[in-house]
Amino acid sequence: MAREQKTQDSPAQPIHDVPADIRSMTFERALEDLEEIVRRLEGGEVSLEESIATYTRGTQLKRHCESKLEAAREQVERIELRPGGVIATVPMATD
Repeated sequence: MAREQKTQDSPAQPIHDVPADIRSMTFERALEDLEEIVRRLEGGEVSLEESIATYTRGTQLKRHCESKLEAAREQVERIELRPGGVIATVPMATD
């Protein structure tokens, strides 16, 4: 079953829609590429045809970044001191 990403501003998108070259990127690299795409699109540096392909890649980079952030969020834990001096880790609550 394909893992799906959900965001507040878009419907669920299958993660397999993201090309392998993007899936292999670190969060930081994907974010840099996404920022460059935004700069180019806002600056009008690309033709209409190229802007469509560029926008599509930007959407894929955004999905990848969201996936990486969600994975990091799931790994964040809180350390608790429980009765009897027992130290335990529990997932952080999200609001």
